[in-house]
Amino acid sequence: MLAIIGGTGLYDLPGMQIEESLDAPTPFGEPSGVVQRGRLHGVPLLFLARHGKGHRFLPHEVNYRANVFALKRAGATTILGFSAVGSLSEPIAPGHFAMPEQYFDWTRGTRERSFFGGGVAAHVSTAEPVSRALVDAVAACASGLGIPLHRGVTYACVEGPRLGTKAESHFLRQAGCHLVGMTNVPEVFLAREAQMAYATVGIVTDYDCWMDDPSRHASVAAILELYAKSLDGARRLLDALVTAGPPQPEASIRAALDGALLTPDAALSDAQCEWVEVLRR
Repeated sequence: MLAIIGGTGLYDLPGMQIEESLDAPTPFGEPSGVVQRGRLHGVPLLFLARHGKGHRFLPHEVNYRANVFALKRAGATTILGFSAVGSLSEPIAPGHFAMPEQYFDWTRGTRERSFFGGGVAAHVSTAEPVSRALVDAVAACASGLGIPLHRGVTYACVEGPRLGTKAESHFLRQAGCHLVGMTNVPEVFLAREAQMAYATVGIVTDYDCWMDDPSRHASVAAILELYAKSLDGARRLLDALVTAGPPQPEASIRAALDGALLTPDAALSDAQCEWVEVLRR
């Protein structure tokens, strides 16, 4: 089942027929809000607002583990996220969409970034962190709609909540990054630990602050204005994907824990066995 994680401004899905709202806590705490289960164009779907209703959580405050776990427990096998991003490359212009296929973690280690630890040891490969099949499917929909979408790009995730300095922006460009944002890490890696296909649609709102012209530097007001204008395109893109039918996750992603979990089941507590089994589904 496809799950949508809505970013800034995307706090619900117009047209979604909600059949159930799931608000149970997880072993990792409370998610950002209720998980909505329903149908869009007749297709079963889950939806969760990353920042909560009314945008209550800053990027470093989001309980990413609870969010991903709640979606997996509800039956998700694929996650498609939407989020605002800054561009570190001139051809990736504000108003365009971009789908990262690589990630550079420039957060500061304060986020809970793994389900594992505390007596449950695992090391999951994230060499190819996103679902190529999902990116292919969304890119095909974008092409059919005439929506500019860049792929094969690298997303640098920074801690936030402040916007970056010019030195940081240039550093990330020199590191080979094309986009900068605050929310996709650890979300992308947790999805892999939960054996779910993952990709995100980055809505490009600005050029961060690497350009010499200060008028082209990111500002919250400009970001929100352009993001709001781009949401219609994001919804059309999602409608097209759902209508066409989301792809099945790659077999390698659905088996990401095979050989990665080092702690034998016999050494796990009943509570640990319970949540590990959810990740294994």
